[in-house]
Amino acid sequence: MSALMPTYARLPVTFTRGEGAVLYDTEGRAYLDGLSGIAVTNLGHAHPAITEAIQQQASQLMHTSNLYRIQPQEDLADALTSITGMERVFFGNSGAEANEAAIKLARMYGHQRGVERPSIVVLESAFHGRTMATLSATGNRKIQAGFEPLVGGFVRAARGDSAAIAAIADNNPDVVAVMVEPIQGEGGVMPLGDEYLRELRTLCDANEWLLIYDEVQSGNGRTGHHFYYLGTDVVPDIVTTAKGLGNGMPIGACMARGKAADVFGPGHHGSTYGGGHLACAAALAVTNTLSGGDLTNRALSLGETVRSAVVAGVADNSVITDLRGQGLMIGIELTRDCTELVGQALGAGLLINVTAGNTIRLLPPLVMSKEQAGELGAGVAALINAFYA
Repeated sequence: MSALMPTYARLPVTFTRGEGAVLYDTEGRAYLDGLSGIAVTNLGHAHPAITEAIQQQASQLMHTSNLYRIQPQEDLADALTSITGMERVFFGNSGAEANEAAIKLARMYGHQRGVERPSIVVLESAFHGRTMATLSATGNRKIQAGFEPLVGGFVRAARGDSAAIAAIADNNPDVVAVMVEPIQGEGGVMPLGDEYLRELRTLCDANEWLLIYDEVQSGNGRTGHHFYYLGTDVVPDIVTTAKGLGNGMPIGACMARGKAADVFGPGHHGSTYGGGHLACAAALAVTNTLSGGDLTNRALSLGETVRSAVVAGVADNSVITDLRGQGLMIGIELTRDCTELVGQALGAGLLINVTAGNTIRLLPPLVMSKEQAGELGAGVAALINAFYA
């Protein structure tokens, strides 16, 4: 029996190496990766630019702490602000930490405006992390159960209902921000829709609230732009990211602009490991690799290849109630719970995920070939056919 705390129901496989969109287990068997470690290895496995950056930095310096200037951290912040139009960046070690920073920033913004008990509007079906504050912001009672009392200061609203948030504005003077995922990942790969996001921007502007985008999963090229919002006409005040930012190196970032940019000062927030030399060197290599736009553009065409192969291969399309997402963030909603497909896919040499019970979630790497994208879609279609046979 493993000495690990059983916080995951792990599948019976151990991977020893990877190359591009393929992983190999201890027996040498190959698996087509349709999950990317849950949207982490956007550039695939063993990408040469990331490997080189890690090796070079590890041979020079690993850690000095944020008591001192860290050149790779400053270089990465400059690269990210140049791409995003944000002005300031705080680095942590994960998406949850990035979202914690955003929550703290919004609360301090509220206090600086004289709001004694600042509140943040969050959505049903949202997922923002598993720390106490981000768990409280998350809209999933199943994963909150047993961890009460939750952190206060969050007001829940139905997804897609801007009128409900307008009503909150009329009745809750303590609200200082709205926090959303442009595409809800754990909630079933549910795009909020650009019109709804425009309405949120209008509400935030009218009420002097901050608009916070959690792009932990949708960012770093996955949805066809470096970040989802860069392909829209809505610009948030705060953007959080992680996962694909380090391609496997733990790093998260909270980026802010305008009135949110200068809220934090010395001593307001910190992290021992956040923005360290090694993680920032890897993330800078990721950012530079994506900045040309070729891979982010490919995400859109590859996503279409996957979806087309699924539709073409499924014998009865009525079993699919929705096929949604953008780029290589794909949700295939079926008519019934399909959790068992994860294990069946593993047996077929495919790595997939099921979220929200009945939605197959595909998050393949951006470096996947067109042939592999077609193979992934066809493989998922075959699984669905057998599931409903």
